[in-house]
Amino acid sequence: QVQLVESGGGLVQAGGSLELSCAASEGTFSRYDMGWFHQAPGKEREFVAAINWRARRTFYADSVKGRVIISGDNAKNTIYLQMNSMKAEDTGVYYCAAQSYGGTFYYSDDQKYDYWGRGTQVTVSS
Repeated sequence: QVQLVESGGGLVQAGGSLELSCAASEGTFSRYDMGWFHQAPGKEREFVAAINWRARRTFYADSVKGRVIISGDNAKNTIYLQMNSMKAEDTGVYYCAAQSYGGTFYYSDDQKYDYWGRGTQVTVSS
């Protein structure tokens, strides 16, 4: 069983920055790749960013490229999502998720992730 706990959400002004954290159960990153998803009010959950540990690759949605950085700290069992130049449309709940190692990392497909956190609320004021 993998536990994921997000934190760092809050209220931020448009143009500002915020860093989200996701604390995972110890050893998670040796068995799971990780992703961040965003669910805006009244909309479906959508992919934001993901990290593939073995290949040391990161992936981003086109809508956030250049504004968002995903990173991780194995020693702390934590991944981060640094968001800059924030916009009103970034408002919503952010979830981190874990996908077990397999032949292909379906980084943008939320149906392929095995574990989810409860999310952290981000509100961007314009």
